[in-house]
Amino acid sequence: MTRSAAPKLGAYAGLAALALLAALALGLPELAVLAAPFALALVAGFVLVSEPRLEAAVELDRERALEGEGVKARLVLSSAEALAEVEIVLELREGLELEELEQPLVVALRAGERKEVDLHLVCRRWGAYVVGDLTFRVHDRFRLLRWEGTVRRGTPLKVYPREEALRALLAPLETQVYVGNQVAREKGEGVEFADLRPFVAGDRIRRVNWRASARRGELWVNEYHTERNADVIVFLDSFAEARGGTGSTLDVAVRAAASLAGGYLRHKDRVGLVSFGGVLNWLLPGTGTVQIYRLIDALLDTEILLNYAWKDIDVIPRRTLPPKALVIALTPLLDERASRALLDLRGRGFDLAIVEISPLGFAEAGPDELDRVAFRLWRLRREALRGRFLHAGVPVAVWDDEARLAGALEEVKAFRRYARPVRA
Repeated sequence: MTRSAAPKLGAYAGLAALALLAALALGLPELAVLAAPFALALVAGFVLVSEPRLEAAVELDRERALEGEGVKARLVLSSAEALAEVEIVLELREGLELEELEQPLVVALRAGERKEVDLHLVCRRWGAYVVGDLTFRVHDRFRLLRWEGTVRRGTPLKVYPREEALRALLAPLETQVYVGNQVAREKGEGVEFADLRPFVAGDRIRRVNWRASARRGELWVNEYHTERNADVIVFLDSFAEARGGTGSTLDVAVRAAASLAGGYLRHKDRVGLVSFGGVLNWLLPGTGTVQIYRLIDALLDTEILLNYAWKDIDVIPRRTLPPKALVIALTPLLDERASRALLDLRGRGFDLAIVEISPLGFAEAGPDELDRVAFRLWRLRREALRGRFLHAGVPVAVWDDEARLAGALEEVKAFRRYARPVRA
């Protein structure tokens, strides 16, 4: 615990100082006599009252929570001497709220007493928080003196973004060689029917299609699609964001990234992360329950950091973007550097799909005619940028927080189903 260097003077000190100044200014020693009782009370306060030794800590019932959930906390206070009045303020970052209690909290402590105050925290936004930093103010019983200080004993609290239920995910154009839930285009051992072909030496009898064989008068066998897994890279654009009200495009993108990562990992795919912006962060593709915690912990550290230095896509380690990987980009398309990096990925032959986090819900035209014209030009420029991606064979689905992420994924599927393939 850290305390202020000296106690703050109370009302008596102010009255004594005022009386002494008036005696000096007016030349009336009688006023100095009036200040004597206040000065004596102040001296007595310094002699009789010792500096408080307050111990405080905040205990949480858990270290992980989801957005919108509540976390029970307990404020534990103790003091070796009696404290008549203690004012405490729990320092909370934006995104955490204290329910049912108003700050500052005012408590009284007896000598050697341990007091516990139950608190209820509401997690409004995802993020990595430290809970437990306190600012306190202690008054003596005569309110002659007061001490101020802080307590820095923070407890970590991780608030995970809430995932959206996704019934169907975007299938990659090419799968990997490992077993998974993705139906590959290649034929081999599997359960998904692919085609019929004539029987050849070495085929298993259980694969013979007896109905087709009876119609054709010779043996025919079934062919199946193999079940493989996919390498999926979630590309999170953190160059810029549009913010308004209580949310931002980055908040929406992080929730979408958590939903996609959880969905693909449950399908036994390997998922990696690239956060491309002012600071480059990446996570190598992996699978399993441990990977989802790694991904979400990496997402909690994502924030917008202004950096005007150009960063080429070459700075990303090659193992982070394995061959035949499906890259799903979550971007508001606000920074030209992110757009160039995505076009460069497409030029390298990666299977790329873009989910545009629409910033239109966070921006509006100004009141002037010139502002409205500029707003329309900005929207037209965004349409032209989408056209560049579509011309390169990259599907772009516009999505905002009011719609469901599954709808944006269906737009991408429709484009990949009906669009003519483009060789980059």
